[in-house]
Amino acid sequence: MEDLTNKLATLIVEVLNLRITPESIDPETALFNSGLGLDSIDALEIVVAVQMEYGVKIRANDDESVKILSSLRSLAEYIAAQKQTV
Repeated sequence: MEDLTNKLATLIVEVLNLRITPESIDPETALFNSGLGLDSIDALEIVVAVQMEYGVKIRANDDESVKILSSLRSLAEYIAAQKQTV
């Protein structure tokens, strides 16, 4: 799981052109609001990147999407769970 979390951190930094290192993202830190400070446009970019990289869909109208995208760890757990069910 840690390997996936690290790869996701790198993906997020690259896709969003963040001026931080992937290693500086705590897997438990909130990605939005007071955490990393990402916004809804960033969320869309992350969703598209995850779909392209991992073939995992996150639906915008899914009540779970807020929980899935709440932290790096929750996103990694969701992707891992989806990959196991395929």
